[in-house]
Amino acid sequence: MKTLLIVWHSRTGGSRQMAEAAALAARELGEVKVRLLTAEAAQAEDLAAADGYVFVCPENLAAISGQMKEFFDRTYYPVLERLNGRPYAIMVCAGSDGDGAVRQIARIATGWRLKQVADPIVVNTAAQTPEAILAPKTIDQAALDRCGELGAALAAGLAMGVF
Repeated sequence: MKTLLIVWHSRTGGSRQMAEAAALAARELGEVKVRLLTAEAAQAEDLAAADGYVFVCPENLAAISGQMKEFFDRTYYPVLERLNGRPYAIMVCAGSDGDGAVRQIARIATGWRLKQVADPIVVNTAAQTPEAILAPKTIDQAALDRCGELGAALAAGLAMGVF
C-alpha cells in the first residue's frame, strides 16, 4: 500500500485545519496509508518511507513558518537523491497572497527533485493587524473542501500509480 505523508505546522489553527481536511479526504478513499505529522515530529525516515507528500504551513513575513523551515533544514540532506520523482503538493494559510511561502517550498521540492502534481492552495485569511494575525483561525468550508479535494486527488493518484 502506498503512503501519503502530510507534514504541517500551525500556530493559530488555520494550517492544521487545512492539513486535517486533506488527510480526512485521503483516508476516506481507503486505498493509501495517510500519515499526518507535525513539522516538529516529521523525520527524514518519514519522508523516505512515503510515496507522496503534502506540505502545509502558514506564511509568516512572506516566507514559510520557522518550524516548517526547521523541518526542511533538518531533513533536506539526509533524503537528498532519495525522493526523486515523487509527487507533492503545497497548501499555505496566509494573511495576504502566500506567494513567498509557495515559492520557498517549491524551491526546496525542486532540490529534492519532487514532482508538483497540483496547483498550490493558498487560503487567504486577510489577517493584517497584529491582533488578527495572532488570533485563532477558522477556515471556511469551501476552502476546507478544496484542501480535501487535493488530499483525495493525491491519494487516488498514488493508489492508481498515476504518479
